[in-house]
Amino acid sequence: MRLSELSGKEIVDVARAERLGVLGQTDLEINEKGQITALIIPSLKWFGLKRQGHEIKVPWEHIKKIGSDMVIIDIVETQYEE
Repeated sequence: MRLSELSGKEIVDVARAERLGVLGQTDLEINEKGQITALIIPSLKWFGLKRQGHEIKVPWEHIKKIGSDMVIIDIVETQYEE
């Protein structure tokens, strides 16, 4: 799958039934082999205009399904960083 195919998909946490963001507005953590190891999702407020100060790091293995419109993830509370 190409990065351009991921862009624009909504990221949804299945455990919390919560929309976390959109791919393309996230950062990617990439290892020395060029593989994506994690998604880093910024927390935004005020309709995305002001950064709240913390982010969510989602290891690649916590991505459960990549569909045509969204990415389903399953993460634990300890991954919500401040």
